[in-house]
Amino acid sequence: MKSVLILLVVLGLFQCADQTQERVVSPLELLFHPDNGDLVLPDGFKAVVVADSVGSARHMVVRENGDIYVALRRQKEGGGIAALRDTNQDGRADMVKYFGDTAGTGIEIFAGNLYFSSNTAVYRIPLDEDLIPSGKVETVVKGFPDQQSHAAKSFTIDEHGNLYVNVGAPSNACMENSRTQGSVGMNPCPQLEWQAGIWVFDATEINQHHRKKGYHYATGIRNAVAIDWNEESDALYVVQHGRDQLNTLWPEYYSDEDNANIPSEDFFLVRDGSNFGWPYTYYDGLKKQRMLAPEYGGDGVTPADPGQYEDPIMAFPAHWAPNDLIFYNHSQFPERYRNGAFIAFHGSWNRAPQPQAGYNITFVTMDPTLPNGPYEIFADGFPGVDNFTSPSDAKSRPTGLAVGPDGSLYVSDSVKGKIWRILYVGSSMEHTSDSL
Repeated sequence: MKSVLILLVVLGLFQCADQTQERVVSPLELLFHPDNGDLVLPDGFKAVVVADSVGSARHMVVRENGDIYVALRRQKEGGGIAALRDTNQDGRADMVKYFGDTAGTGIEIFAGNLYFSSNTAVYRIPLDEDLIPSGKVETVVKGFPDQQSHAAKSFTIDEHGNLYVNVGAPSNACMENSRTQGSVGMNPCPQLEWQAGIWVFDATEINQHHRKKGYHYATGIRNAVAIDWNEESDALYVVQHGRDQLNTLWPEYYSDEDNANIPSEDFFLVRDGSNFGWPYTYYDGLKKQRMLAPEYGGDGVTPADPGQYEDPIMAFPAHWAPNDLIFYNHSQFPERYRNGAFIAFHGSWNRAPQPQAGYNITFVTMDPTLPNGPYEIFADGFPGVDNFTSPSDAKSRPTGLAVGPDGSLYVSDSVKGKIWRILYVGSSMEHTSDSL
């Protein structure tokens, strides 16, 4: 409630700004950054920089009391999770601590426990009143394959306690000789047995093993770092990283320009038994058609056999690198955002020598199961530069998304670990907080 009162005071100051030429500037106005922390946002939205250097941030979650937990790709100060608390309610985290022996990507809160993942397991620890929980860490699932490519175990948990874990493919296209020009694909692809799909476990049970307790829910997914359960439609959704190197592996069929534009990054509605066609096919978002992969006899113009694999519910431009997905179920933002999907696009390396793209937060309206309009760029400006060809040139790269208890949208950056909190202020008081 205290943070809500601060927000109301700040909104009041914004509304009264034109009533006097000389006034004392309240420190509370610093809640919002004049440049929104370098972000470009839609009209009516403002951003706070909660923290600017927590480490190599991946996914994150916000607790009901406002504490933020951020999974780190690499440990910092001896911990794989950054814990943030704003003790004086000024919008910035003045307490940042690190804990946990493992670094990783996935992180969620369910039934009073903080769940987090390494590249080979999912763990949990009970939350208490302290910022850093003091309870025992338990292993929920172990035995995931230790792999170099697409190793991150992102996950989501539905309201029934089902734990959905993404197990990425350990390769680009299941070639006999990985990433080698002209090498054909293994057929059948052995990686589909325990990778390149979604497995389901019981979030309330400990010491489960991937190959003994996991239920193979969906297959043919190259890598879905972006994953979320949508309670409104009672369904699982992911956004897939599309394949790479069409131009360098198959130059007789694909140009540099082709590779920069295909295949699409695919938004999937995932049902029990879904098969999305990796590695045998890819989806061409420009042609709006599923194509036969060149490793399996394709040539850039031959479509896949119809009806064999499911198509995406929306296709995004190639190599934007979707790294998180979250459905907005609060009322702090205007009504049109309710049940919509926010997607964090990290930006990929594989568009070169063409300019990089992605590096944004995109929004998709849902009605309620499928998109009901085109995607739109919600937050931009992360790279801080234009027309660059290397990801290392980007100042920031959006990676994780979370929604706070008041309906704020949080965004994490993987370069230095900047954390933004985005709120809607508009021109009136009608969209303030779920708590009002």
